[in-house]
Amino acid sequence: MKRSPNTITIRNTQPDDFSQIIEMTKTVYPTGLAWSEAQLSSHLRVFSEGQFVAVKGNSEIVGMAASLIILWNDYDLTGTWRDFTDHGMFTNHDPENGRTLYGAEVMVHPAEQGKSIGKQLYRSRRLLVERLALLRIRAGARLRNYHLYADKMTAEQYCLKVVRGEIGDPTLSFQLKQGFHVLAVVPDYLRHDPESMGFAAVIEWLNPKVAGPKDYLRRDQSVQRLAAAANQSTS
Repeated sequence: MKRSPNTITIRNTQPDDFSQIIEMTKTVYPTGLAWSEAQLSSHLRVFSEGQFVAVKGNSEIVGMAASLIILWNDYDLTGTWRDFTDHGMFTNHDPENGRTLYGAEVMVHPAEQGKSIGKQLYRSRRLLVERLALLRIRAGARLRNYHLYADKMTAEQYCLKVVRGEIGDPTLSFQLKQGFHVLAVVPDYLRHDPESMGFAAVIEWLNPKVAGPKDYLRRDQSVQRLAAAANQSTS
């Protein structure tokens, strides 16, 4: 079926999409960070239903999302992106034991941002979590604009100001609008990212069809600890 040139469709990633995804990655991450064909192929082998692309018209890839299922207790809260994704290969995908969908990547081509494509990709993830009856989505949100404030405040202070709406961050502010909460701030998440200077916020979205009072309490306690850490840095 031929679609309107501006119609956006979200579907699962296919091998024919790899070349466009790689080129888009180079545009989004001009510092050299990019997915490889080997990584993208591995994603499809281990968890094809967790990989999505946003297609404009019939064939132009303008966004993508990559994820895997993990057993959260196998990892440290301060783990790096490489830890949670097995160096981007997703071979640590654990659908038998895991209850957490780990969001390894969401990106939208810079020329197509502001058109609700990111919202559609996040919605596809939430629907997947609900269908699989998983407890939550967690991810590391790189603090993209922190380099502009690093000489004035700690990463925890910056993150708290973003949460309170006092500062806008292109990545975290958007994710907060998608229903995520910040649990902590960790260093060295993406070690070679100059924009975030390595810092990321650990974020969580709880599946309301599965999560119970204890899950919400743990989340709220984590938010309180973040605020305490930020305030302690100013004292």
